[in-house]
Amino acid sequence: MYANNEILFPNYVIPLLRDMRGEEWRQLVDRVVTLPPSHPEVLAFVLAMIRLNGCMDCETDSYRAMRGCAMCAAQTLRRYHDPDLELLKTYDEALAEVQAYLLEQEEAVRRIA
Repeated sequence: MYANNEILFPNYVIPLLRDMRGEEWRQLVDRVVTLPPSHPEVLAFVLAMIRLNGCMDCETDSYRAMRGCAMCAAQTLRRYHDPDLELLKTYDEALAEVQAYLLEQEEAVRRIA
């Protein structure tokens, strides 16, 4: 009855979104899928999708969750009416946040060591 769904946007959905938008989006997806899951660009992509999809507010018994993460993400991208440039800007902002967080963590480790 229930689809395969997770608490937050899963990495395995990323390649399924490749052809959902324009050429720049395809290039981003193509680059991200070649990277290891812990790479900052992958983390940023996931963070951006979590925000776009509203994963933090998703309930496991909601219609959207029952359809699964892949269907939810595809629907989100179909309904996203801003230009791809805005979508890529959302990704860039998430990447800056991830990089800042990782830098902060590295500095904290150096202070402890």
